[in-house]
Amino acid sequence: MTEHSSDLDAFIAGLPKAELHIHIEGSLEPEQMFDFARRNRVALPFRTVEEIRAAYQFTRLQDFLDIYYEGAKVLLSAEDFHDLGMAYFRRLAADSGRHAEVFFDPQTHTDRGLPFGVAAEGLLAAMDEAERELGVTSKLILCFLRHLDEDAAFATLKAAEPWLDRIAGVGLDSSELGHPPSKFARVFHAAGERGLKRVAHAGEEGPPQYVWEALDVLRVDRIDHGNRALEDQALTARLAADGVTLTVCPLSNQKLCVVDDMAAHPLPLMLALGLKATVNSDDPAYFGGYLNANYRAVAQATGLSREALAELARNSFTGSFLDTGQVAGHLAEIDRYVAAQT
Repeated sequence: MTEHSSDLDAFIAGLPKAELHIHIEGSLEPEQMFDFARRNRVALPFRTVEEIRAAYQFTRLQDFLDIYYEGAKVLLSAEDFHDLGMAYFRRLAADSGRHAEVFFDPQTHTDRGLPFGVAAEGLLAAMDEAERELGVTSKLILCFLRHLDEDAAFATLKAAEPWLDRIAGVGLDSSELGHPPSKFARVFHAAGERGLKRVAHAGEEGPPQYVWEALDVLRVDRIDHGNRALEDQALTARLAADGVTLTVCPLSNQKLCVVDDMAAHPLPLMLALGLKATVNSDDPAYFGGYLNANYRAVAQATGLSREALAELARNSFTGSFLDTGQVAGHLAEIDRYVAAQT
């Protein structure tokens, strides 16, 4: 490793940042999977941690989703979700993360017979503990599974009602191809009427048209991924002009073959085009790294400067659902940090 890359790694390590695209079920490490399986007497189709890691070779999104849903079967109690959440928050704090907006997939669990509140109560308890003990704040985003129908999404929104005062928004994830955002127009409208923020995965494997639909049909507050928006010049201009935040996930993009080579990752181009891009880990247990690992991978491969890295960190706060005073405090911390490094 050159001195330059070592210095850049040190800069990334201390840079205050937020994470806006993290699936909490996707932070389930193989060791945790075995621990929870033993705790809950769940049989796994794997015999060792190494066997699980060997299975983490994906050529497309669906390959990952198949093993992701298999792993989630070990989560059976509020204690499991609490422990999963706290393990993530500790890693985030170690990466100088100050805030996270955490996705969870209630349908993955309710379809297995768990009441909605099992995951919600466990995660909310972890969020409270993380703020109290680690100084890490967080917000919870309920994601609808797009391979299921809109009636199922409405049922999930109904089940969430007792917890909506603690849930910041709704999202849309799972298999993108063949499941356009417009499929969920009515439930996203209903979520907006309840005062919930709206986000959606679009333009990862799906075409630029899906990004247009997320913007104009779902009326989202930000786009998760959005890589393929760059294929549409008018769309790119729209995203830049409107200041729409993109929650980009470099290691995920590489692992799922959205990009062939990290050196060709579009993140530098996004910044050059004026897009409000951020760096995130997506499903870090499956894709090879948490927040700082994603910053390091894309910085080392593409030559991002300290100024660009600081811009990405600032975008992570201005693109968050924190209030303006909280955002201002985080931006001031970044400015102090950057000044101290020069």
